[in-house]
Amino acid sequence: MDFMKLLKSLEELLYELVSWLLFYPLTVWRTAVTPLKMMRYADTELADRPEDQYEDTLSPPLFLLITLMLSQGVAGALPSIYDPSEAVRRLGSGSNLLIARGVIFGIFPLCMAAILLRRKKVRLTRDSLRPPFFSQCYVAALFAFVLVLGLDFYSMPSGQGDVAGAITVTIAVVWYAQAEVRWFMQDLGIGAIRATAIFIGAFLLAITAALAIALLINLDATSIASAT
Repeated sequence: MDFMKLLKSLEELLYELVSWLLFYPLTVWRTAVTPLKMMRYADTELADRPEDQYEDTLSPPLFLLITLMLSQGVAGALPSIYDPSEAVRRLGSGSNLLIARGVIFGIFPLCMAAILLRRKKVRLTRDSLRPPFFSQCYVAALFAFVLVLGLDFYSMPSGQGDVAGAITVTIAVVWYAQAEVRWFMQDLGIGAIRATAIFIGAFLLAITAALAIALLINLDATSIASAT
């Protein structure tokens, strides 16, 4: 009986992993083309039963983690003035690096969601934060991937990727900004100027917090490496 349960679990795991090959690119396409629709979709799906949620896409946090994992792989494939294995060595493993990146880029959906609730004068709780945070993970994932790709271009030897890096980073920020501004406009019922101001404040807060956390992780990894 235990063996059959194990086989059943492996069967479900295999199906889940293979299904990502279809639903991941579908989620990427829908998020890139219709970001606001995907953000609304994330909100409504949380109202369904857990087994019925996100049937035709990946769940937002999972989508963010997989995207960061792919970004990590792309970074390792590009020529760089930095040793791509250094971060893995300092943090102990590739999975630790992925978790660290997840925490750093998870700051962006967290800040956007928290500021939305504050503007709505909604009490900040785990339950109230979950819907806007989930909806933000979709756009944060694509933003993170394109942004990190641009930074990876910048790190190529002899400045050969500087132009591509500048273009890629600009595309990432502009696409993310337009999605967030429209999201604030719709959810708060405000004009474009106020929504843009709110986004800029939230974006600067997220960048500051993300850089602070990245610095703390780096310092902690350095101290552990020195101790060993």
